[in-house]
Amino acid sequence: MGPEPRMLTPSPNWYCSRSSDAGPGGLFGFAARNSVYLLQIGPGLSPFHVLGELVGHTERVSGFTFSHHVGQTNFCASSSDDGTVKIWDVDTRTVVTEHTLHQNTISALHWSPKVKDLIVSGDEKGIVICYWNNRNDSQHFFPEPRTIFCITCSPHHEDLVAIGYKDGMVVIIDISRKGDILHRLRGHDDEIHSIAWCPLLGEECLTIRPEENSDEHEIPNGKVAPQTPVTKGCYLATGSKDQTIRIWSCSKGRGVMTLKLPFLKRRGGGVDPTVKERIWLTIFWPTGQPTQLVSSCFGGELLLWDLTHSGKRKCTLFSTSSEGQNHSRIVFNLCSVQTEEKELLLSISMDRDVKCWDLTTLECCWTLPSLGGFVYSLAFSPVDMGCLAIGVGDGMIRVWNTLSIKNNHDVKTFWQGIKSKVTSLSWHPTKEGCLAFGTDDGKVGMYDTYSNKPPQISSTYHKKTVYSLAWGPPVPPISVGRDGDKPAITLYSCAGEGIILQHNPWKLSGEAYDINKVIRDTNAIKYKLPAHTEISWKADGTIMALGNEDGSIEVFQAPNLKLICTIQQHHKLVNAIRWHHEHGTNPELSCLIASGSNNAVIYVHNLKSVIENTPESPVTITEPFRTLSGHTAKITSLAWSPHHDGRLVSACYDGTAQVWDVLREEPLCNYRGHRGRLLCVQWSPLDPDSIFSGADDFCVHKWLISMQDHTRPPQGKKGIELEKKRLSQPKPKIKKKKKLTGKVAAKQEVIDVVDEEDCTKDSSLPIENGVSDQEGEDEAQEPEIPNGTSSNELNEDMAASLNERIHLGLFTDRTALYRMIEAEGKSHLENGHPDLFHQLMLWKGDLKGVLQAAAERAELTDQLVAMAPAAGYQMWLWTVEAFAKQLCFQDQYVKAASHLLSIHKVYEAVELLKSNHFYREAIAIAKARLRPEDPILKDLYSSWGAILERDGHYAMAAKCYLGATSAYDAAKVLAKKGDVASLRTAAELALIAEEKELSSSFSFRCAQELLSVRNWVGAQEVLQQQECLLGQCLVFCLHELLSKHLEESQPSEWKSSSFPSYHSWAIRTESSFMERVITVWKSTFGLETTEQYQTAFRQLHSIEYPSATGHTLSKQLLFHISHDLTLAVLSQQTASWPEAVRALLAAVTRSYDSGNFTLMQEICTLFLPKGCDHLREKLGEEPAFKSLEAFFSYGQLYDLWWNLPRTPLIQIQCVADPVPFIGTASGGEQNGLSDTSSPEVTDPEAFTQLNDVLPQVAILSTDLEQDQRSTEKKQPTLSACEVLISQMHADLQSTQKAITEVQETLAEMIRQHQRNQLCKATMNSAEEGDPSMKSQLYSENPDSQSKEQVNEPVSLAELTKRLSEANKKMAGFPENIKTFPFPDVLECCLVMLHIGSQCSGYLSLDMQQQVLELLQKYGKSKVYKRNFQIFCT
Repeated sequence: MGPEPRMLTPSPNWYCSRSSDAGPGGLFGFAARNSVYLLQIGPGLSPFHVLGELVGHTERVSGFTFSHHVGQTNFCASSSDDGTVKIWDVDTRTVVTEHTLHQNTISALHWSPKVKDLIVSGDEKGIVICYWNNRNDSQHFFPEPRTIFCITCSPHHEDLVAIGYKDGMVVIIDISRKGDILHRLRGHDDEIHSIAWCPLLGEECLTIRPEENSDEHEIPNGKVAPQTPVTKGCYLATGSKDQTIRIWSCSKGRGVMTLKLPFLKRRGGGVDPTVKERIWLTIFWPTGQPTQLVSSCFGGELLLWDLTHSGKRKCTLFSTSSEGQNHSRIVFNLCSVQTEEKELLLSISMDRDVKCWDLTTLECCWTLPSLGGFVYSLAFSPVDMGCLAIGVGDGMIRVWNTLSIKNNHDVKTFWQGIKSKVTSLSWHPTKEGCLAFGTDDGKVGMYDTYSNKPPQISSTYHKKTVYSLAWGPPVPPISVGRDGDKPAITLYSCAGEGIILQHNPWKLSGEAYDINKVIRDTNAIKYKLPAHTEISWKADGTIMALGNEDGSIEVFQAPNLKLICTIQQHHKLVNAIRWHHEHGTNPELSCLIASGSNNAVIYVHNLKSVIENTPESPVTITEPFRTLSGHTAKITSLAWSPHHDGRLVSACYDGTAQVWDVLREEPLCNYRGHRGRLLCVQWSPLDPDSIFSGADDFCVHKWLISMQDHTRPPQGKKGIELEKKRLSQPKPKIKKKKKLTGKVAAKQEVIDVVDEEDCTKDSSLPIENGVSDQEGEDEAQEPEIPNGTSSNELNEDMAASLNERIHLGLFTDRTALYRMIEAEGKSHLENGHPDLFHQLMLWKGDLKGVLQAAAERAELTDQLVAMAPAAGYQMWLWTVEAFAKQLCFQDQYVKAASHLLSIHKVYEAVELLKSNHFYREAIAIAKARLRPEDPILKDLYSSWGAILERDGHYAMAAKCYLGATSAYDAAKVLAKKGDVASLRTAAELALIAEEKELSSSFSFRCAQELLSVRNWVGAQEVLQQQECLLGQCLVFCLHELLSKHLEESQPSEWKSSSFPSYHSWAIRTESSFMERVITVWKSTFGLETTEQYQTAFRQLHSIEYPSATGHTLSKQLLFHISHDLTLAVLSQQTASWPEAVRALLAAVTRSYDSGNFTLMQEICTLFLPKGCDHLREKLGEEPAFKSLEAFFSYGQLYDLWWNLPRTPLIQIQCVADPVPFIGTASGGEQNGLSDTSSPEVTDPEAFTQLNDVLPQVAILSTDLEQDQRSTEKKQPTLSACEVLISQMHADLQSTQKAITEVQETLAEMIRQHQRNQLCKATMNSAEEGDPSMKSQLYSENPDSQSKEQVNEPVSLAELTKRLSEANKKMAGFPENIKTFPFPDVLECCLVMLHIGSQCSGYLSLDMQQQVLELLQKYGKSKVYKRNFQIFCT
């Protein structure tokens, strides 16, 4: 059985009365987030498989139901919080129709089992809508002003619908009679979670004892319900949050049985003890079993009730024989699917599992795990190869055994000790079952996945999210000590605050160490280190790479973390770094490092030269080995294929995963199966065709490369981004209609508490001067007291009455007035008029009390603060501080700071503004009020600069760093902009900071940017400001002269649309190209002495650029060639002829490898105008010279071929265009003459056929030579190309091809062996389970069987012998021969024979004989035989 796609789905939605349902034909669907996922339940090799999802809702799906009617079993319906009910076609997964009739949130949905086109739905306001989709008709009913929780249509009567409400009420309505209520069933005290109709019509199936109904003798609705035909003989079951199940009689309209949930002892654990116990009581009445009822229980258990027992009801617990098979959290939905053999029960739960149960044995058949959050991390165990660890945003880790044969979704869950999102995972490289994890809250821990123990948690926490984890060798201080006292490998964690901690796995409770201290001490770094965002150790533990927030990648050498190089390629935060594996066929590839950042480009660098030859000072790398472009958003994850050389998969925010051939810079396949942004990706360690990816759509997908239709990422704006923007838009508010009296009631909670008739009108109004009621008017009519009469003259009764009547305080003594003011002020406060209260207190003269009361109630105003000095200096200070705190609570921070300044609290005001990110205002105050040397000012600038840098405001951040007198940080952040002006300024700032190396790096980048727009004048101005860039000045000068020459000689190929900016000395003169270069160097750059040439040579000699391919951009290719040619000219001027030849050879081979043959010829013409004779005199048989001479002759050979006479002596049909013979990679690999991508076929007939053809060509060409010798004595000959006929190089190339062939055959054998092992394990499982599987497996791939019969496989011993012989033969060749490239000898032989067959006299007999001998000896492969027949017959 071959591999197949798989997936882990999002978790089913919680707290819905019907979010899952089963349909005919084994279909099962459940709502998850905004979609519905469909499963096919058996038959087949696996018990179920995911069919796909229904996509269309924009908010949470709250209900899902299938149609069970013949002829439309492929229809289903779903409801959503977006207000729509959609009807779907499962076969096409498209919407058939939809309606938006509900004005409120839909809470229940059901497809009528009796009426094929009726879908009934209810909402939170109590509205019931019946929708007939075939005729697009609908009816609205409003039976009760309560919140609907569930709806179930009767399976026996097409007009009956049962409705359960939030307050425990259950009603049965008749939709044929305008929704009349037939019964109100009262008995439950809380939410109705589920309703189930008895599967059989009639009430004879249950025996009900009279005493059971003794408490059920009230008459429904207060009157006797009439007996109608539709209400006779039908039972209804309801489950409620009040922990009871009730059975109701529809004929009597009352309850006949009550079942109380038992309290069961929890088994197996698995639930978080800190979570309060919840209850959701869902029920299911099995088909054809009226005496049995299935229900959920408190902690996820399922119960089977026997309704025939009298007295205490008997219930049976599901899965009593298997420990831990039950759900561990509450169950929300139950439904059944009928297979050919039995009825299966499906359940969904809060534990995020979908389980299938056998209703006959009550045992769990299978479990589908699901995910409740973003998938942040994937990691395959290096020891147990099939174990995939998954870090999820729901606070749990899943370990998926992807090799399980019996269960495709064998997943184990770990949740203990995790309180946050799991953002990073990493397996121990050698210890089985040891898994390290990092979380969103900064914790780092380790799990033993083979035990049930809680994890070990590191005592040192990060302050922010843990980005990545990596295992590597210890560095100081852990590495210091004896071998037995320190671990061989330690755990490194990188988090959002930008630091990397080293944890001791032996003592996680001990302190973790920041490796920045080691980096500073080892490399004597004084400046601020960049914030780290990624860490990756090379597999052999010798090299560590750190990705930084500024886009740089720093490479360190263990164990002391010496910085050996810095990669300045990305300009945004680095998200992923991955080293190539070390078990490939080419050991050099283990030095490849791939990186991805917040920009959409992936860079691959080859660090072989840096690692093998450690430089004394750190090297800066600015040119990538390969560039992989195509994604349109930030790169989140990378993974190398463990089965191939140079094959990489990337995950991206554009919603796709991309597989790349890195060496060819080619996209191979693009996966677009996710509906969200990809966050992680891993290549299967066992199957070369399988890749696992995780995304923010809550899914993990296993997908096959061979099944993808696309080869590259989609361009332009992704639909996924548009969808996310649409989903993030707030739902449009629906205008509320005017309420009609008696039609729409208020919320149920209000109705239960306050009756409309009991409401009284509030008569309390603001009072004025103490007079607030009619009694005051009565008292005003009392006779006035004469002037001069003392209050003592009033009798005691009058005095007592005055004390009771506060409003008369205005007319009596001060004490009474105070009481009146106090009472009136209290009334003002209660009625929300604090300003009037403050006014009364001011009249009273209690300003301090006013201020204290206003401060306590957070009601201080500017007016009160302005009056505060009248209460004293200390009171004024206290009031201003209180008002500042009040303003902070009201988010008025600037105003609060201004008031703090008024009381001379400058530092507090600045700190307040800084803590709330008002840096501009804080700096203005600090500069105006504090001393210039105050350290707080520098801190403000630095903090603001860090925030601006993080948000991408690089120019402003640079100004802040300059304000903090940190020119180094300003230069680095300004360089992130990447434009010419910013890079030029950054270079100047770096010089101010005395960072000359950094300054030259920025200047070089600036010059490259100017070069990309063909502005050589500006580039030279920038370079000449740096003395250490003299060599680059010469490179740019030669590049300008070469570009000008190519533009004039080959305008069609090198002419650019942009207007170039040349120097005056770039104009062509009559002197040779070499003379022009030397003249300009002397006149412009003052190069006169040998020492100056040697200095420039040393500056350039240490720079290495990656080799060229057919995908290398022409601008980049020309610049690299200019670099090589500059080295050649410098070496020539110092008479270093071996170095000159090597540099010139590098330029020639670079153009040859890129497939640009005309450029190679142009270089030879410009730098070897008279050929190689003058070099032969100086170098003789130097291997580099022989290689250069060969390439020069190679170009002459093709030039001769393309310029053959128009009328050759022999007219032949041109079968193939000569251009394909031009190389595109190296040697014969590029031109089609040597097919190294497929093994050479050495069949015995090839040599015979070749001998049959070759003599004919020899005789033919001999005759032609004799005929032509007399007439054309001065024709050009091929004698100059004799250097190409090299038997040693032919032998070397043949041996290299033989090694490649054997390695590819061995790799294919390994892959075939892995497939066979997987197939064998599957067949063994098939024999134990279903014998019919075995025959299916054998007949699965007849093509592969027939292919094996035709081509008998070569044994492993034979291949090993061939490889050993070839390697032994390869070792016998001189190193100088293997070091320098050489044109494909057999290709040249074929071209020579072709020229000789068309024009006599061009190929001498001796050369012809040598050519034929080489072809007979080495040209046994099909490709040479085929091309020989095309060109030479």
